Amino acid sequence: MGMIRILSEQDIEKLFTLKDAIAAVEEAYLQKQEGGGELWPMVFHEFEPGVADLDIKSGNLDSENIFGLKIVSWYGKNPEKNLPALFGTSMIFDLETGAPKAVLNAGAITDLRTGAAGAIGVKYLARKDSKKLVMAGCGALAPYLVAAALYVMPGIEEVTVINPHNPGKAEAELSAITEIVDRLLEKSDAQRTAVITANADAEHTVREADVIITATPSYEPMIAAEWVKEGTHISCVGADMSGKEEIDAEIFRNARVFGDDSRQCFSVGECEIPAKKGYITELDAEIGAVIADASAGRQTENEITIFDSTGIALQDLASAGKILKLAEEQGIGSVVEI
Repeated sequence: MGMIRILSEQDIEKLFTLKDAIAAVEEAYLQKQEGGGELWPMVFHEFEPGVADLDIKSGNLDSENIFGLKIVSWYGKNPEKNLPALFGTSMIFDLETGAPKAVLNAGAITDLRTGAAGAIGVKYLARKDSKKLVMAGCGALAPYLVAAALYVMPGIEEVTVINPHNPGKAEAELSAITEIVDRLLEKSDAQRTAVITANADAEHTVREADVIITATPSYEPMIAAEWVKEGTHISCVGADMSGKEEIDAEIFRNARVFGDDSRQCFSVGECEIPAKKGYITELDAEIGAVIADASAGRQTENEITIFDSTGIALQDLASAGKILKLAEEQGIGSVVEI
């Protein structure tokens, strides 16, 4: 018999901030690079194609002495039943003994760690003088990605939200996105100085961008190659399943390309389709190598850089490990015997 700690969404919101997530995800990338973390094979299952599915990402993280998994289920008809379409649950185990340690609401973690991941690409690959950020997509992840990017690059002066498939939606969601961005920054002792606006003209907006972040479920390119100016950085977050594509594959021809995990990038990430077209055969480096100074990131002010963020289990493990330590110190969560 043993004890296990159960942490709800409310518990995690008390314990985990944007600042914490950025530190955790950066450490996860570094541990992967240095051999302190390992990804295990992904599991994906469709109960009904296009209607209901699940995926499982798992691995071990030596620095936190844990292994674990995250299960995310998507049931597209759930909103009709007044239920969320997505449910996420993380389970954490002791790496030395295999004993279960915690069950966590993964939804509260995923938004923060995904925002952090996109921003780490910006931090290490964008030009340091970048002023204009474009957020392509205005779903639930948008404010987390914007807030994290502003946190790591406070010199950004303008943020423009676009939604290429439904141009009017960006304006409709602008107020809600801005409110969440401000709340996330304030919880991490930061304050927004950038102006956040919306624009229905995706082409005009992208042509002026220094940094672009994409987070949509798109299966066809939203960002044309001819729109992207020299020196732009693009963090692609939406492609997490085979066939998804957010930016024109042509952009990869003359860009330096980085990712979180090479295998995932070419199987389910933004790199998949450019690779099938013969435009790219490998990453220039994984982001962990750039963080560790084992590989160069941006080399010139004029080159285009791409970060393919597919989402890896080590992000969740590093986040969960830090949350669990704080919960134990502060006595937060429900501890039950199993």
